[in-house]
Amino acid sequence: MAKLPISVCMISGAEVHRIGRALASVSGWAGEVLVVLNEDVHDGTEEFCVGKGAKVFRESWKGYVAQKNSVAEKASFPWILSLDADEEVTQNLREEIEAAMSNPRLSNTYRAFEFPRCSYYCGRWIRHGDWYPDRVLRLWRKGFATYTGGEVHERLEVNGAVGRLRSDLLHFSNESINWQLGKIPRYSDLFVRESVAAGRKTTWLDLTVRPIWKFLRGYFCGLDFWMGGRVITSHGLGHFPH
Repeated sequence: MAKLPISVCMISGAEVHRIGRALASVSGWAGEVLVVLNEDVHDGTEEFCVGKGAKVFRESWKGYVAQKNSVAEKASFPWILSLDADEEVTQNLREEIEAAMSNPRLSNTYRAFEFPRCSYYCGRWIRHGDWYPDRVLRLWRKGFATYTGGEVHERLEVNGAVGRLRSDLLHFSNESINWQLGKIPRYSDLFVRESVAAGRKTTWLDLTVRPIWKFLRGYFCGLDFWMGGRVITSHGLGHFPH
């Protein structure tokens, strides 16, 4: 298989127990894999990534925005694919990316591509509510995009048109309820610091109206309902990935 002109860029903490799936999903077809690893990590993640052919750079933690921009700056290929340690590029998505790269009309028209992300949460694929299609902007031409935003919700700003792919990126979100509960303090602290720095204040509407609206939007506006092992969505009848 010929390699695509893509640099896969990842940031990582202590992820030796699960980063293998992400690395395996881009092995053999990505031009290079770059990992910026937190300098205080000593669980074997660096050795594991190097063993899988990735280039690893040790850096102190600077926040999600700065860390992701740092690894993207090291890319040597014209296209960049940002991937998290708990994600997997499916064969269908890889084939769509390959088709976009080989089509001059698409690759010259669009500076970036987004695609849906499907999350596996506590033993179940989630294809309803606010969780799906969860379109993420992860593939872009080098020099035409950069990460911006706060500590919690970084976003990719693209200078140019954005195309849309259809195949899913798989996200192995939370391994268990305990894993989920352990994430809450970390992200809540980041959110509080970001809110204080921005001068945002919590009002009674945030505590009363917003939770109700979130439920109504996710449950009813999404038009998503379970039907046994399948799901009916606003896009039609779908099946879970294997």
